[in-house]
Amino acid sequence: MTPQQISLRTRQLCAVAPVIPVLVIEDATQAAPLAQALVAGGLPVLEVTLRTPAALEAIAAVSKVKGAIVGAGTVLTPEDALAARAAGAQFAVSPGSTPRLLEACEALDLPLLPGAVTATEAMLLLERGYDMLKFFPAEASGGIAILKALAGPLPNVSFCPTGGVSLANAGDYLRLPNTVCVGGSWVAPDDAIDARDWERITGLARDACRLV
Repeated sequence: MTPQQISLRTRQLCAVAPVIPVLVIEDATQAAPLAQALVAGGLPVLEVTLRTPAALEAIAAVSKVKGAIVGAGTVLTPEDALAARAAGAQFAVSPGSTPRLLEACEALDLPLLPGAVTATEAMLLLERGYDMLKFFPAEASGGIAILKALAGPLPNVSFCPTGGVSLANAGDYLRLPNTVCVGGSWVAPDDAIDARDWERITGLARDACRLV
């Protein structure tokens, strides 16, 4: 894929639902029922972060769940991208970007949501062909005010804000013209996952879908 094709596919994935759940999975046996609960609640695009030893196994399990579209988060290196793709990831998410990572995802035909928080970072990615970006860490980087400011000079760039986004402020982000969706972990809280309370997680997913 060209960078433009990758970014278009990423934009299409971001437009599926208002929230992409950001999942940190410690026990891979929880992955499939967790994904089923989120899909049932209307959130089929799922990001499993590569922050735990169980992450790749969890991605493989989620990739087999009907209706789920699984991606790998915290993809930092070409090796991460290759391992994620081999495990069944359909897209990748990174807190930033490097030339090597961009080249690797392009070679793998792996849609990538690269991170940017400044106008310079966004312009460099736009110059390469990426116009659908992750805004991370959203709240720590200025949140809604910064995204509003970027919308004027960079009208062709869209974002998925992640980091500090919750049910309380997600609606405000989603009303911005340059926000396609948000990423958040509140739809799958650790205590609910540990208790295997899938019904509660489905309910939280449904609440998230009502944001738009």
